[in-house]
Amino acid sequence: MGQKEGQMMNTFESEIIRIVSRKTERANYDNISRTNAYLQYYRRNPEIMWSFLASMVSRNAGYNMTDLHSPCFVSALKSELRDQLFMAYEDANWLIFSDAYPQLLIYEESRKTGIPLFKLLSAWRVSPFMIKEWEGFFAAQDQERLLTSLIINEQHLIDRPILRHPVFRRAVFTSFVYRFQDMFHFSTVLFPTLKGELHGYSVSGFKNKNTRIELGKKLGRLLLKSRCSSEFYLFARAVPHTGARFDYEQFFPDRRVPQTPILRMLYPAVCHHIDDYKRDWFHGEDLSRYYFNEEQDGRSELTDWFRRKRNQLQLFSTLKEYARVQKKAGK
Repeated sequence: MGQKEGQMMNTFESEIIRIVSRKTERANYDNISRTNAYLQYYRRNPEIMWSFLASMVSRNAGYNMTDLHSPCFVSALKSELRDQLFMAYEDANWLIFSDAYPQLLIYEESRKTGIPLFKLLSAWRVSPFMIKEWEGFFAAQDQERLLTSLIINEQHLIDRPILRHPVFRRAVFTSFVYRFQDMFHFSTVLFPTLKGELHGYSVSGFKNKNTRIELGKKLGRLLLKSRCSSEFYLFARAVPHTGARFDYEQFFPDRRVPQTPILRMLYPAVCHHIDDYKRDWFHGEDLSRYYFNEEQDGRSELTDWFRRKRNQLQLFSTLKEYARVQKKAGK
């Protein structure tokens, strides 16, 4: 390549980096914008299955955020702890998006031009692990492997800055409410249908990244390869994401009353600083023997289970409020 061609290529690459950075920043505004961006991308590029999975998991993050303002959580948890829980959800999802969305857009640009542009991902400090995986996918189109690779990447990415961050570890991940939810499987990723059904899996031992990776793989198979896959997609297309659980509870046979406002009525946009979070997690180890395998999946239909757990959580908060009133009365 001559000097002139090299300069043209550098200008072309610089422009791509600028455009992708702008699109990522705009779409990473909050949980609603992330969820929508992932789904819109999947509609344009259905071979990138992880994008649909990310959209549906992001929906669940929004539900968990607004749950913190439900009567159950307000009576059971102090305001400071609820704020810290919100930031744990928000930081994790913001960080994953800031890393993953440039990858998605660079793939889209590579497909458009026919030129693999994945070396540009270093501009966003994307792990060499994922750069290599994208190059392999561009050549071989192994959709399953890319799905698993993106799950591996996202969970390693948030492990140190979020799950093992001193503030979050002390205030959130060792708190009574976290241990309580972990023990009784209240933390659950749910995929709804327009029939009022809920499918998903519970999260127990969330602090263990290997557990989270296996959960992500199970959720991917459920969302993309089960008999309900088309119904999950119909729901995602038909129901705008507001962040409130009423998005899917409205389809229950016993009509529910909304427990929380929509997410944008509760939380303003949060200012993040990527340099405080981004560290390369990959050190050249062979991950294939750990993660690129299949395991048996358990029962995923959770509609009745979810209702029972919500009732248990209501009972727990009622008992806690009763104990508080009794203590105040000096009995």
